Amino acid sequence: MSPFGEVVLVATVAGCTTGIGALPLLLTDRISHRVYDGSLGLAAGIMVGAAVFALVLPGLEMGSPLEVVAGILGGGGFLLAVNAVFPHLHLLFRGERVEGTRELDPAGDLPPVEEGTVTEPLRDDGDNLRRAALVGGTVTIHNVPEGLAVGIAFASGETALGLAIATAIAVQNVPDGFAMAVPAVRAGVSAPKTLFYTTLSGGVPEPIAAAVGFSLVTVVSGLFPVAAGFAAGAMIAVVFRELIPSSHGHGYVDTATAAFVLGFAIMLVVDTVLAV
Repeated sequence: MSPFGEVVLVATVAGCTTGIGALPLLLTDRISHRVYDGSLGLAAGIMVGAAVFALVLPGLEMGSPLEVVAGILGGGGFLLAVNAVFPHLHLLFRGERVEGTRELDPAGDLPPVEEGTVTEPLRDDGDNLRRAALVGGTVTIHNVPEGLAVGIAFASGETALGLAIATAIAVQNVPDGFAMAVPAVRAGVSAPKTLFYTTLSGGVPEPIAAAVGFSLVTVVSGLFPVAAGFAAGAMIAVVFRELIPSSHGHGYVDTATAAFVLGFAIMLVVDTVLAV
């Protein structure tokens, strides 16, 4: 398989993991906060490590600090601008629902809720459908800079680090898929369609962005430092704007923090031992 084909394949697999987030909805609409927070913490640590080892440091080796810094500022600014237009709906798990809120059953009673589970307030079908569409659009847009990061890493020749970035993105995409699937299922969308749409939200933009990033760096000479900085800035912004806040506030801060440190350590090992 050609390097370009390999990049597209890896990015497609990473993007399609959004569909995994919809699988629990076939059985339940609750998920352990400990598992959710830990998975986000791990993804955050891997993504920060990937941004530093796979993008910033190689960018500095191949270009000037000014080019890399310009890219970082551009990537971070892009991500924040996207968030301003399309607020990322990890709000499903924080902010919009006070912790401990429970749904009313048809008789108006509060059913018991297991401690440490994520629930969603009862809404009408139209509201849930709009909510699912908004989450889907946001997840799709957020996959663009992440796909760029995968393509740029592969274009630099850092295959092992490119795979590590894709793995981190895949882990992060699972809760994104869950966030999109909950309102869709509650709006009456069938399980197969929900699974299809959530998979599509990551499986389409991720490989396209990866292909663009790979092509730009390999075709346009000298673009790598700025492009690497852009992808790194966007990834770091995702971590601090989305993953870390979403992994706190449920009583499992230590779990999320330990997972973050583990993720960063994993990337250090990948960079020093497995990098080719």
